[in-house]
Amino acid sequence: MPRMARVVLPHIPHHVVQRGHNRQVVFAGQEDYERYLEDLRELSAELDIRVYASCLMTNHVHLLLGPGEETAAMGRLMQALAARATRYRNRLEGRSGTLWEGRYKSSPVQTDTYLVACTRYVELNPVRAGMVSAPEDYPWSSYLQRMGEVECWIDLDPAYLGLAADEAERRERYARFVERGIPDKELLLLREAVQRGQLTGDPRFVEEVEQIIGWCIERRRPGRPCRGGGERK
Repeated sequence: MPRMARVVLPHIPHHVVQRGHNRQVVFAGQEDYERYLEDLRELSAELDIRVYASCLMTNHVHLLLGPGEETAAMGRLMQALAARATRYRNRLEGRSGTLWEGRYKSSPVQTDTYLVACTRYVELNPVRAGMVSAPEDYPWSSYLQRMGEVECWIDLDPAYLGLAADEAERRERYARFVERGIPDKELLLLREAVQRGQLTGDPRFVEEVEQIIGWCIERRRPGRPCRGGGERK
């Protein structure tokens, strides 16, 4: 069965997940995490890609990225990040071979409806995994940057900035939003959207994107025609 074509849209946030090959450990120690974040900061600036959120887990990464006009830059960023981490690990351990799965997963995210929810999903990963009890206890996500606890180099997205006019109030509102946790229905939607390469958004967003690209990317109920002349996926 052919793979679904990846959908990358200019100036739209994308939830990106990349896992270690066969779910192997990709971050074994502090230097591994630090190197990846340094590379992410450097390469995203070079490729004009905004980094709205990040979370580095032991065997995978979650990123919330905003490509510019050149959508192919997001693929180059992920390839370069994977290549640098692989070269470093192979040199360190005297090994060869791949460190990551060959194909990362991604989902365009509707800004006004789901972007803050997706940010919360990304930054709560270590809490859901039982690694820490609160997001502020985990040093390898963007939560501490967002809360002003460490140097902030991530880009603050429009949905987050819209929480309040003042940064202190914005942080307080976001912290309360995170404390409430993720409703089960929302968790399932966000997780399945990125795993299946679908859109994270409401039906209006889905249909607008499908009309732009000319083919269907969502699983449809039997009998529902695809808009834009594309084949049902």
